[in-house]
Amino acid sequence: MKDVSGAGAPTPTRRSTLAGLAGAAGAVLAAGCTATGASAPAPSPAGTGATPAGDPTPGVMTLFKNPDFNFSVLLALGSAGSGAGEVGEVLTAVNAINKAGLSAQSYVQTFRKLGDRLMAAPEGSRPDDQTTRWRALRAAQYYGQALFFVLGSDDPGSEEQLYKAGRGAWDKFCDLCEPAPVKTNVPYGKTPLPVWFFRPDESERRRPTVILTNGSDGQNVDMWTYGVPAALDRGWNALVYDGPGQGQLLFVDQVVFTPTWEKVVGPLVDWLVARPDVDTDRIALTGLSMAGDLAPRAAAFEDRLAAVVAMPGCLTPWLGFPAEIREILTPNKAETNNIWNKEVVPELSPADAATLKKRFEPFSVPAMLDARKGRMFTDFYTPARRIQALDITNVVRRIKMPALVLDYEDEQFYPGQARQMFDRLTSPKDYVKLTAATGAQLHCSPMAPQQHCEVVFDWLDETLSGR
Repeated sequence: MKDVSGAGAPTPTRRSTLAGLAGAAGAVLAAGCTATGASAPAPSPAGTGATPAGDPTPGVMTLFKNPDFNFSVLLALGSAGSGAGEVGEVLTAVNAINKAGLSAQSYVQTFRKLGDRLMAAPEGSRPDDQTTRWRALRAAQYYGQALFFVLGSDDPGSEEQLYKAGRGAWDKFCDLCEPAPVKTNVPYGKTPLPVWFFRPDESERRRPTVILTNGSDGQNVDMWTYGVPAALDRGWNALVYDGPGQGQLLFVDQVVFTPTWEKVVGPLVDWLVARPDVDTDRIALTGLSMAGDLAPRAAAFEDRLAAVVAMPGCLTPWLGFPAEIREILTPNKAETNNIWNKEVVPELSPADAATLKKRFEPFSVPAMLDARKGRMFTDFYTPARRIQALDITNVVRRIKMPALVLDYEDEQFYPGQARQMFDRLTSPKDYVKLTAATGAQLHCSPMAPQQHCEVVFDWLDETLSGR
């Protein structure tokens, strides 16, 4: 049992959050998190949307003064190591956005145009399949960047169209892979799960397989960056999928998150064990970002899994929201929504309103549809209760298979929760904290996804080697 310890820090004040959710509280809420320690800047004057002087994310590259935009673009920059971004393209986009004036509108427009350009054939040339393939993967990344902020732009109603552009780029990339992943739909309730099954080759050799689970706002391209090449290089299969509240199921089929994630993973395991090229004794499950809650939940009830990885460990996603927002929720739906609509919503700045629309849409179809029409949702109670229901504090002790819990220095989203999960686990377990010493700090190590994959797959190889 390995253990590298970390530390926690305080949360923002109620006054700063409800007074327009400005400054640090607003920035961290945009990522669904509570600020901690050095990663949180001092609040700016309420309602101004201004960023205080100084580095908003100490110890990391500062491309935008707003920590929310900065964190997002670091993910694009870090993805270059796996071909899902290009350093020059990202930095050129950053310069264009800063020149235009940083806003959701300039960010969305710039990255969407970049995606469109990459999906069009270069003027005067005929790109071969490999060029087209990698351009499509980068386009999927840039469409995903635009998608994250589109609800705060001048055209929130284009959200589904923008998602489909990114999905089209991802599918184009997949079609040109060698071998191309198996694409199918796995039965799940009334709405099947789209899956992409990557293999090192087309032989029927039984191989260890990893199921890669995304979080609350990621796209398929992120699962490429955080797992697929690392798996293939080691002779593993890798399964990418959209679950409830994600990708196609959210933006097109309008299916929101479920707390019973084992009912999502179970059908995926059913599909895998029926294949001749899967070693059924070596099926692992990883969960990135909020899926650091979903994957352990599934592992607690799905005994066919051989190992689980939480990246980071998350017991209670609801605690990722500032206390001032959580306090709005009372046992009474009418009372809660009255506070929300009469006391909170009128005080929100446009930027903070867009943030809340984004954070709540995976948990409420009405909230998503209102946001696409430029309106704030009026039912806070229902999605808040759904987020509360994701609590797995009393579930993780059921996990029987080996578990790896990752943590990150200056974790913004779920500070302290990885350590709490590790302490509650009773199965064979390891805890690894990625740090600023190697540029791997912040939630999901946005600047160091290759290091991230090295830690995860070295552990998986070692853990499952004797099976």
